Amino acid sequence: MSAFDTTIRLVYLAAATCFVLGLHLMNKPVTARRGNLLSAVGMAAGISAALAVLIRAQTVSVTAWIVLVSGAASGAGFGLLAARRVRMTAMPQLVSLFNAVGGGAAALVGVHDFLRSGSLAARESIPLAVDVLIGGITFTGSLIASGKLQGWIPGRPILVRGGRVVSLILGVAVIVTAVLVGGGLGGDGALAALGFGALAFGVVMVLPIGGADMPVVISLLNAFTGTAVAMAGFVIGNTVLITAGALVGASGAILTKLMADAMNRSIGAIILGGFGTGDTATPVVPGSAAGVRPLSADDAAIQLAYAAKVVVVPGYGLAAAQAQHELAELAELLESRGVEVSYAIHPVAGRMPGHMNVLLAEAGVPYGQLKEMDEINPEFGQVDVALVVGANDVTNPAARRPGTAISGMPILDVDKAKIVIVVKRSMGHGYAGIDNELYTNPKTGMYFADAKKALADMTAAVKVLVG
Repeated sequence: MSAFDTTIRLVYLAAATCFVLGLHLMNKPVTARRGNLLSAVGMAAGISAALAVLIRAQTVSVTAWIVLVSGAASGAGFGLLAARRVRMTAMPQLVSLFNAVGGGAAALVGVHDFLRSGSLAARESIPLAVDVLIGGITFTGSLIASGKLQGWIPGRPILVRGGRVVSLILGVAVIVTAVLVGGGLGGDGALAALGFGALAFGVVMVLPIGGADMPVVISLLNAFTGTAVAMAGFVIGNTVLITAGALVGASGAILTKLMADAMNRSIGAIILGGFGTGDTATPVVPGSAAGVRPLSADDAAIQLAYAAKVVVVPGYGLAAAQAQHELAELAELLESRGVEVSYAIHPVAGRMPGHMNVLLAEAGVPYGQLKEMDEINPEFGQVDVALVVGANDVTNPAARRPGTAISGMPILDVDKAKIVIVVKRSMGHGYAGIDNELYTNPKTGMYFADAKKALADMTAAVKVLVG
């Protein structure tokens, strides 16, 4: 082995080490930024090593280099522009789009290598079949998920008569075709059938899934992306692709399991179609529901200003209103008065894993104040005020009894606090499409307004109150 080959392998090893350490650092919000940066350094090193191999081989034409550089430049430019301009409410859609690009690119890598070589050995044809199968499903499935989150496609489960039967038949056909490709049979025709079948199956798989399950679907498709990338690495014999893809696939699978457990639902039940979306729920006029107690900004300010301990429960409504900075300002004002403020984060709050963490971090909320469900639930009995901002199903006590759409789903024990303030635009349902029993609890006060305006009004009222 030459010194050049040894150097390349060492660079690949260093890149893989960066990926592992970066993923470990992403376990905690306080170190996640460093983990992300370290992973980016590892990716840059891996790409540089791959380019060095191409340059040394001197087998790439000028036209190919132009295409390569143009693609890399346009991709990097789009990624930078999207990352800097994306709103926090649109982050799930962007992640889904990245999943689609990753899965599609991985599938194309495998297809190109097959077309270039004409045939592959068994150790390469099997990863090729898995690569095209999973990559195709991820590409179209992620595009459908992104469209649902963006509102271009209805967020409710889209079901058609006989759709399950068609999906089953298509799934069996795709698997059979994948076996043929993996066995080196069928040639170009089988590979093309597998590709188109996988693309179609991605569509029929995600369309019946409702908006409430999107956090789990995004995690699952992320795991698919990683697996497709790893398979592409086996096809072309690239160590960095194998390592990076395996890490993404494994971490995505673990996260998917954790998210499903947080909803007390099996992954199979989610894939078969489940909860819809509350986006189309009919709003109820504030105060029209029996037992609902409306609050004013002054009422909320008095309860917050004279509390010793306040727990904020953020939900998608906070992201939709882009009210994270107003929330942070209110919390800082309360802390200046000696109030202990923390944030209760439910695993499936928002529309993607970690959505609330990212949202609050953008507003400068200290990482130490963000508490996961298992950590914060035992504390609610000692909380003076629980401030629920745009969260719905994850606070619904109906989950504790059988016979409801969310029975058994772990929730935040908000109703155990001494006082509950809920900021919500209306009495509209959440994703599960059922009434939230928290809203009619005698200790709950409802502040009906857009979260941005409501939090700003509360902050102003607290300032007036304390002089």
